[in-house]
Amino acid sequence: MTQSKSIIGIIGGSGLDDPQILSKSRQKEIDTPYGKPSSMLTEGEIKGKRVVILARHGRQHSVPPTLVPYRANIWALKEMGCTNILATTACGSLREEMKPGDLVFIDQFIDFTKLRKLTFFEDKVIHTPMALPFDLVLRKALVKTAKELSLNCHSKGTMITIEGPRFSTKAESMMFRSWGADLINMSTVPEVVLANELQIPYQSVAMVTDYDCWKENEESVSFELIMKRMNENAEKVKTLLIKTIEVL
Repeated sequence: MTQSKSIIGIIGGSGLDDPQILSKSRQKEIDTPYGKPSSMLTEGEIKGKRVVILARHGRQHSVPPTLVPYRANIWALKEMGCTNILATTACGSLREEMKPGDLVFIDQFIDFTKLRKLTFFEDKVIHTPMALPFDLVLRKALVKTAKELSLNCHSKGTMITIEGPRFSTKAESMMFRSWGADLINMSTVPEVVLANELQIPYQSVAMVTDYDCWKENEESVSFELIMKRMNENAEKVKTLLIKTIEVL
């Protein structure tokens, strides 16, 4: 396919599969070596700039989140000619300065696996930095726009990715912190690994939805509260991404 100078790929969850975000939008499904993509791709424009959105879950989602082949996300966006990828994910904070509602721009992942499928890894800890420097113009625009929207954001952070729920025991959380982790979420590190292999800049914007349970005397965080925060943050991030792309 003929590629324009820059095509931005966006991976996210709730709210990002709204086709009204894009003008001249159309949907397309890409077959990948890793199974079906997690949803239909939606390609279109924001203020004349080409954008491709792949929602991990939402109205267009066709595969349960537990079965999502994360590597397929990157493969599909690469096939669409995307030159940069912005990925959003929900997470729990392991450090007190990172509170629910904050945004964190991730610069390194820690993979803690238990012989997972769809990864190259065995049961061990692996640090996975971004192999390619993310486009500094785009990153600066993200941070600038977040501040203009009065969103509290952290310019960098290290996320630990695990299988299953974000919650961990207090002992596990303290162990994760000792490895240098700031945040904890479900596993998206296969996306980062494949982005590095395919040499496509990948930036993760984390949405903090809850505190992990290592803290003393913390609020009791229910599933309903986490979902409420996720939906609130999804709207914030959707606005952030749209406004950032508009000003580029």
